[in-house]
Amino acid sequence: MTKEEIIEELRTKLTGTPQENDAFLRKQAEIFASEGNSDGFDAAGELIIENMPNEQREEIIRITHVDGVRLDEMFSEINKLISEKKIIEAKPLAERLYKKITVEFKETEKTKYVSLRNPFEDNLCRTLFKYEKTLSRTPFDFASYITTYAYILTETGSPLDAIPVLKTAIGYNPVDCGPKFELAEVYKLLKNKRRLIETTIDTLRVASSPVAIARCYANVGYILTDFHEYEDAAAFYTASVMFAPNPAIPYEMQHLADLKGTPIVRPTRDQIVEIMKKYEIEFGPSETVVSVAAQLSAFYLGKKDIPNALRSMKLMYNLTRDEKVKELILKYEPPAQKAQN
Repeated sequence: MTKEEIIEELRTKLTGTPQENDAFLRKQAEIFASEGNSDGFDAAGELIIENMPNEQREEIIRITHVDGVRLDEMFSEINKLISEKKIIEAKPLAERLYKKITVEFKETEKTKYVSLRNPFEDNLCRTLFKYEKTLSRTPFDFASYITTYAYILTETGSPLDAIPVLKTAIGYNPVDCGPKFELAEVYKLLKNKRRLIETTIDTLRVASSPVAIARCYANVGYILTDFHEYEDAAAFYTASVMFAPNPAIPYEMQHLADLKGTPIVRPTRDQIVEIMKKYEIEFGPSETVVSVAAQLSAFYLGKKDIPNALRSMKLMYNLTRDEKVKELILKYEPPAQKAQN
């Protein structure tokens, strides 16, 4: 269904008091968010605002709009300009969006604003970071919005200015790899080996896909190449393709051989693990990430919420290739989805 159709369907179900309608809509928004249904989430959000008393509605509109333009619409315009290679034109818009977010959704003594996008991120964040403040969910994905501004800063020749901006983005969602990867790109550009490795270690703590893990290892391989540590770079590049294929890696390995002047011998898994220890980097997924996915899958199975249980199980299987997890997925996978896989 389109967003407009979802709005109409939800509106027909608003039969209670304003308080009851608000509770119903917020519950629907949570369901849409857990399903990754952005149109549904937006539809519920619009009706929540529509259902508010005038004074409250006006305040919500004030903090979520700039000159009458909603923040997500402004972000869409920024992305459109970037896609058209109009980086200079996008920069002032992105700066205004950044300032609006950091002023209206600034951390207070009692509240921290977060842009956690789904139940997995929510649980992982609460597991890794013990917050004493109340976590308040932001209306939009501010970590992504701010990361885009940092990207524009880097592209327009201000990578140093991008660093504090990216740290702000990470503050809104510390379990999102996106701003961390962009920070790694800045440190690669600045040839700051220590900071890139620190950022990679931080990213691996929250990496929840083989592709994300592979990118972490490739980033380290890149910086080690710059510092003429060719054998170690080869170990990280090899580890990268063990988790996800990347057509660029064979060229990077050939580049290593050319720089070294002799062929690069592909290291074994045990050799990779030993080399990684030198940099305090673990081989493979974070145990915490796998554990949170396992706990969520058990929780959703207990509630007989099969779609969300399957999402968690697939996340776990992609990271571990555990055959027992695969058997569970096949047990609960709807027949139509089995046919598509």
